[in-house]
Amino acid sequence: MKVCKLPKKSKDHSYITFTAKQNQLQEKKFACVPSNKRIVFAPHCMRNTFTCTAVEKDSYYICAECGSCKIAQISKLVKKLNYMAMYIVKGGRIISKIIQEQKPQAIVGIACFFEGYQAFKMLKEENLAVQFTPLTKDGCFATDTDLEEVKRVLSLGC
Repeated sequence: MKVCKLPKKSKDHSYITFTAKQNQLQEKKFACVPSNKRIVFAPHCMRNTFTCTAVEKDSYYICAECGSCKIAQISKLVKKLNYMAMYIVKGGRIISKIIQEQKPQAIVGIACFFEGYQAFKMLKEENLAVQFTPLTKDGCFATDTDLEEVKRVLSLGC
C-alpha cells in the first residue's frame, strides 16, 4: 500500500489561523475597553506615498487626512469614536515604545498576517486586549485592507 505524503501547512496558513484564534479569544475583552483607552496601529505601506501629506515623527506618521488612501477614513473614524490615538508605523519596534508611553488598555492592529502574528506574540505579556485586522493586499507597498472590517472592529463595544 502506497502512503500519500500530506503537504505541510504553510506558514501563512499558521499565521492566519493563529491571528483568527487570538481575535476570537480577545474580542469580548477588547469590546469592554472604552474607546478612549484604545490605540490603533496602521502600516505605513497603506499610504499613497505619491500624494500622502502625513506628518513624519520618528518611526511613525500622523495622518493629515488628505484622503489619498484609506488611512484617512480610518483616522476620521478613530477620532469620531474618541480613540486615544492612531499611529501609522514604519515597523513593529516602535509599538512597544508607544504602548509604554501611552499606556492603552486595548489595541487595534492593521497589518499583514505575519506582522499580526508577531504583534500578538510581542504583546502577550502586556495584558492588553488586541484585535487584528488583516491587509487584503500585502507586499510592503500600496497595500490595502477591508475598510468595513476595520470599521466593525473599531466599533466593537460592550
